[in-house]
Amino acid sequence: MKAAVVRDSVDGYVDIKDVTLRPIEHGEALVKVEYCGLCHTDLHVAAGDFGAVPGRIIGHEGVGRVIQVADDVDNLKIGDRVSIAWFFKGCGHCEFCNTGRETLCRNVKNSGFTVDGAMAEEVIVDANYAVKVPEELDPIEATSLTCAGVTMYKALKVGDTRPGQWVEVVGAGGLGNLAVQFAHNVFGAHVVAVDGNEQKLQAAKDNGAEIGIDRHDPDVAEQIQAKVGGVHNAQVTAVNAAAFTTSVNALRPDGKLVAVALPKGDMALNIDKTVLDGIQVAGSLVGTRQDLAETFQFGAEGKVKPIVHTRKLEEINDIIDEMKAGKIVGRMVVDFTK
Repeated sequence: MKAAVVRDSVDGYVDIKDVTLRPIEHGEALVKVEYCGLCHTDLHVAAGDFGAVPGRIIGHEGVGRVIQVADDVDNLKIGDRVSIAWFFKGCGHCEFCNTGRETLCRNVKNSGFTVDGAMAEEVIVDANYAVKVPEELDPIEATSLTCAGVTMYKALKVGDTRPGQWVEVVGAGGLGNLAVQFAHNVFGAHVVAVDGNEQKLQAAKDNGAEIGIDRHDPDVAEQIQAKVGGVHNAQVTAVNAAAFTTSVNALRPDGKLVAVALPKGDMALNIDKTVLDGIQVAGSLVGTRQDLAETFQFGAEGKVKPIVHTRKLEEINDIIDEMKAGKIVGRMVVDFTK
């Protein structure tokens, strides 16, 4: 089968190779991939930012049909459409797995990083962790919800987002655009979108953001304070360390910054402001199986609609270049059905 694998040189790109998968084992299923989106995390994996994994099949925004199940699997059947997410599986018995925080499991496995992922014609999944995709949900749109969608749904939960509050979404790309839709359509919040790309800002406004601000402005935080009195929570999806510091200053008292993106470096956190304004900072890592099931349901109900464009597997390194250059609005999805 054809698959996109991390190069031996781990130079930030992938090679398309013929790969043979091992036979499935107990508790597993084999999935014929229909579509797989390319996420910025895939670029981190291809570049070795989390540790070098040459030869690894990337991809964790996959959707496909089950074509084989192990004898002991009874929760999936042939023909089911399932997702292949970044959270591939946890240990199932640690304090995090047992308390609804399974993505923090210290023995977690991640699709496209510690195990082979979905940027391939077929992929092996753990049947207990492959979340079913509603038939009424467009499978191309489901790819983005499998990662970007559930990530932002969970992050808005972490931010304690409530109806009528103001949320800042920093970075209006694949993650940020979905954050705008979830904040506006699901949580009933008002949104300030911050980005340096005029097209992305317009897309954010089209999807519910009341205010759009160019991140290149020297006074982004001051503008937000002046216009809405500061935001209740800031969702930082921009891969830019400076964006985190700016967002702290955009918070109102008792506000919360939710860190989603993974730029290298540190953020500045003024101690006086943190103490006197009761500022909180929290990291949010993808979402649980339950978060993903809820995310899919909101997609099936039409409350969130990812911006997706299909491409060919042969174009994947071109897509990587476009992502690095910040040229993509929404998500590029590799079509394995043709």
